[in-house]
Amino acid sequence: MAHAPPIDLTLYAIPAFILLMAVELIYLVRHRESGLLGYTVRDSAASLSMGLGYSAIALVWKGVAFAFYSVLYELTPLRMGTGPVAWVAIFLADDLCYYWFHRIHHECRFFWASHVVHHSSERYNLSTALRQTWTPMTGLLFWAPLALLGFHPVMIVLQQAISLLYQFWIHTEAIGRMGPLEWVLNTPSHHRVHHGSNARYLDRNYAGILIIWDRLFGTFQQEDERPVYGLTHNLRTYNPVRIAFHEFAAIARDVRRASSWRTRLGHVFRGPGWTPSPEDTRAPLSPRADCGPGPSC
Repeated sequence: MAHAPPIDLTLYAIPAFILLMAVELIYLVRHRESGLLGYTVRDSAASLSMGLGYSAIALVWKGVAFAFYSVLYELTPLRMGTGPVAWVAIFLADDLCYYWFHRIHHECRFFWASHVVHHSSERYNLSTALRQTWTPMTGLLFWAPLALLGFHPVMIVLQQAISLLYQFWIHTEAIGRMGPLEWVLNTPSHHRVHHGSNARYLDRNYAGILIIWDRLFGTFQQEDERPVYGLTHNLRTYNPVRIAFHEFAAIARDVRRASSWRTRLGHVFRGPGWTPSPEDTRAPLSPRADCGPGPSC
């Protein structure tokens, strides 16, 4: 079997996260007249609470995920090795896995119920990056192909951590366009689009580190109007427990009220904004304050 999982790099990065948030806060205060949204106490406290909860859950869950990848790694005869070429290969392969993980978590309501947490803030700053899911289990299978291709489980979890660390700094309004880098990398400008609830920004820019996948698969959108952050119908709560589980609860309510299995399955696996025809429901659907990013919301 593979070795024990490496220590999560994101834990070492916590002091840097705090320092960068302080620097960003100072910058936003000094540029208050520019219209940048900045921080609020309740919103940032909710984001920090979500981040702490995620870290606690991840201490256990990442061990489970590592064990799963280790089993798959032992089952496959393939071996990619650990040399420079293998690290370049896993960088690209991991980023492609992240793109499809991220895209499907927007396009299927069951997965969106986990990911919606990250989009629930109406602010966009470095603290928003910490607003992470408390149900990371929905991502497990998306990286399974890497283990089956023969990438060592240690390489998989390290590259996952590198991707997560990269994505921290792009959650800011303090950095504008970045010139030629915009063609290749996921930048703050590209990711602001992803967090926007503007009609033209919905379901765009799923990139982790490289924006090339969005360009390749037709989901790229350049930032050309000021984003309105949050959900199409916002939660109006700072309660971290409700933020973490509200969409799962909404799915359960809609499934309970449905009159057919087809409709029940639709509520779980169709897009976040999907609604059945009136004759398929016993009662009106609950108000969707948690409605996802799809055009039907």
